[in-house]
Amino acid sequence: MMAIPARHKSLTLLAGVVAVQLLLLAVQIRREGQVRLIRVWAVELVSPLQRLSSWVVNGIGHGWGGYVGLRHARDDNETLRAELDRLKIRNAELEGRALEADRLAALLNFRNAHTEVSMLAARVIGGSPDSNSQLVYISRGSREGIRRDMGVITPDGVVGKVVAVFPDTSQVLLLGDKDSGVGALLADTRTQGPVKGTGEPLLDLEYISNDEKVSPGEAVLTSGQDRIFPKDLPVGTVADVSPDRKTPFMKIRVKPAAHLDRLEEVLVLLTRDDLNLKKESDAKTEALPAKPPVKTASAPAEAAAKAPAKSAPKPPAKVPVKAPVETPEVTPAVTPAPAAPEPQ
Repeated sequence: MMAIPARHKSLTLLAGVVAVQLLLLAVQIRREGQVRLIRVWAVELVSPLQRLSSWVVNGIGHGWGGYVGLRHARDDNETLRAELDRLKIRNAELEGRALEADRLAALLNFRNAHTEVSMLAARVIGGSPDSNSQLVYISRGSREGIRRDMGVITPDGVVGKVVAVFPDTSQVLLLGDKDSGVGALLADTRTQGPVKGTGEPLLDLEYISNDEKVSPGEAVLTSGQDRIFPKDLPVGTVADVSPDRKTPFMKIRVKPAAHLDRLEEVLVLLTRDDLNLKKESDAKTEALPAKPPVKTASAPAEAAAKAPAKSAPKPPAKVPVKAPVETPEVTPAVTPAPAAPEPQ
């Protein structure tokens, strides 16, 4: 034990006496709530140590629990991610089916609204690998009655025509192809001109005179002159009009009515010959029952006309009847004439 210098012994003794006095005072003095001051000091000295030890113990406990829990949380996280991806795929599938149902409902409504035109629904199953040509393949072929040059449409408008037929599929040339075209007319003026594809999103309406009045937004319809599409089907709308100084015709650009870049379901029209024959047969069947009434109506008319003609001579017959009534008066005067020779 280190010895205390003599000069510091008095100071040490004084400090010890003061400390003892303070402790005695702390034991004797009571604060609010009858709590001794010595106890308050002890609590104030021990509380920081308790908080520090509690923080260390809790940190170690939470750290260990988090480490053990993370081992299971990683597996749960992977499971939740896989479930989320599955639900996203399922949601996209349901949205696609809903859109497909809307498209099929539109096709059905269009078909029901035009029952006089025979048509067959088909699904687009492929496209042409050549970027310069606009060809698609549909899920109908010769076994379903599809033939070359049949028109293909959607409820929005004209799509194209069938150019090749196979047993179960067919090839359709879209309206936007450079080799494609359709007979058309302007809806307002009924001026006719062919619409031809350009290989671009817009089409060309040709051979419209510069004297014609054409405005952007005007509807372009089928004219029926190509013998493929019925009359007045939507082809598109006028997008741009400009006069051509080199020719007497205007440059007219047409926006297709059908969405040629996102076709999924289409309608194939039967040939116009079959359609015309159907209309003519309907007209004949309507005319046949109309003719007998005309004959029956004319027969009484003729009989009525003949009856007055036969009765017309009756008045003259009545006149001779009246004459003999007067003749008896005359005949007695005539009869004595032959009696005159008797006296001779």
